[in-house]
Amino acid sequence: MLVHPASSATPSLTSQFSSKYRFSDWPNSVIPTVAAGVYAIWHGESLVYFGMSGRGIEKIKQEGGKKEYGLITRLRSHWSGRLSGDQFCVYVANRLVIPSLRPEHLPEFAKGKLTLDALTRVYIHQHFEYQYLITESSAEAFRIEAAAKRGEIFGKTPLLNPYVNNGLESA
Repeated sequence: MLVHPASSATPSLTSQFSSKYRFSDWPNSVIPTVAAGVYAIWHGESLVYFGMSGRGIEKIKQEGGKKEYGLITRLRSHWSGRLSGDQFCVYVANRLVIPSLRPEHLPEFAKGKLTLDALTRVYIHQHFEYQYLITESSAEAFRIEAAAKRGEIFGKTPLLNPYVNNGLESA
């Protein structure tokens, strides 16, 4: 259901990624507290989403003072299931959770007993795993993210955020 084939995988890079961790097992003490990097979110062998975090990490590291920044805060945001400010959670809610709602859920929403954030969190915890790769810079993370969204890292494009050529990029 979630498979989107593309070109062949890049074995040298894929072997550098962490093992997979279930979102339901959060928190993950292995992830550095301040780090740029990329991450893949999986449903079994299907690539669901690919992202990066740590924009501006060079300045953050130079200035110091931040206890947490980058990968750990991004993955925690995804773990939370909150749609506000988290594009991955919005995609999960819109593409995977809402289509599965049943008519009997509507009165629970109206009463405030059920929220889309809560259903999204449950869905993420029940279905998804993530793995990550620490990068030296945010520029490196951006390059890897773009390649992954084109299917050049794992040999498949992500279901929720594949690369879309909108014609704005220069050759």
